[in-house]
Amino acid sequence: MGAISLRKVEKTYGFGPFANKVIHGVDAEVADGEFIVIVGPSGCGKSTLLRMVAGLEEITAGEIAIGGRVVNQLEPSERDIAMVFQNYALYPHMTVYDNMAYGLKIARVPKAEIEERVQKAARILEIGPFLQRRPRELSGGQRQRVAMGRAIVRQPSAFLFDEPLSNLDAKLRAQTRLEIQKLHRELGVTSLFVTHDQVEAMTLAQRMIVMNAGRMEQFGTPEQVYSQPASAFVAGFIGSPPMNLLTGQADGSRFTVGQGAAAVKLNLPSAAPRAGAMVLGVRPEHIEIHPAGGWPITVESIEMLGAERLVHGRIGGALFTVRIDAMLPPPVIGQAVWLAASPDHLHWFDAVTGQRVGG
Repeated sequence: MGAISLRKVEKTYGFGPFANKVIHGVDAEVADGEFIVIVGPSGCGKSTLLRMVAGLEEITAGEIAIGGRVVNQLEPSERDIAMVFQNYALYPHMTVYDNMAYGLKIARVPKAEIEERVQKAARILEIGPFLQRRPRELSGGQRQRVAMGRAIVRQPSAFLFDEPLSNLDAKLRAQTRLEIQKLHRELGVTSLFVTHDQVEAMTLAQRMIVMNAGRMEQFGTPEQVYSQPASAFVAGFIGSPPMNLLTGQADGSRFTVGQGAAAVKLNLPSAAPRAGAMVLGVRPEHIEIHPAGGWPITVESIEMLGAERLVHGRIGGALFTVRIDAMLPPPVIGQAVWLAASPDHLHWFDAVTGQRVGG
């Protein structure tokens, strides 16, 4: 069983007045066989959290369990995990076969079993023709598959991936994502996958942990995180382009953005959940250009993205983006247009805490 439990896990560097807490009480229960993605911006603590699960970093407080066994005091080799790193970490003087078999040889696994495991992993990853090559003779994508093969032959309770696709170009990243999905379907091993790329997170995750400044902002399915973000941070981080966020004063069905002469009063399609300082969020695809009346913006730039266009402007000084079909006639730069928002897709957040308000 490869279930992973994180119970009030904390990490602090230093002591006393010089202490720097980087992980703030993370709680998460990962079911056996689940594929969990830990996503967030650089420096948010996602790799540190993964390294604590692996045993490469000591935890300051809390408890980590793998397969029902508390592993706080266990060495990495005793945790029954296999890790795939960003930089492949292959032995350059060894063949692909020997790189994959090395850990099993150290563990004194019988030679026949090593042969069976390596050949099986090579078939799954389609690297059979490369088994007698050395890493320098392989492409970046092939090297990453060798690194995954080395993890597979271990037959661990859990796989830990630390930004394994960061060194690949965009096309190869997309292809390797599909291979990782296929691999998980075939093996069904519990997996924790760290990335700063929200596209990777949305396409790979069964559930995802969104990290921010060492805190877990939200833990849910990609659909939940996208459609019901738990905070303004999650709303602004997940989505490409991200959700539009307007800070202002709510009063029933009116919302005022900006101050003084730059203030803009918006009529809302549905009333705000409460009055006062709020953050209003709406995704670019949930708003459209309206022929007359609505929210006013002046077009500042337009991006052509093939099947769609992104129209950028400002409301009360705040940047605002609208996604439109590329087949529709676009506005021109400098043109004043009206926007109509969908009443079912407005998101509200507390202006101070950033937490979601209402459903």
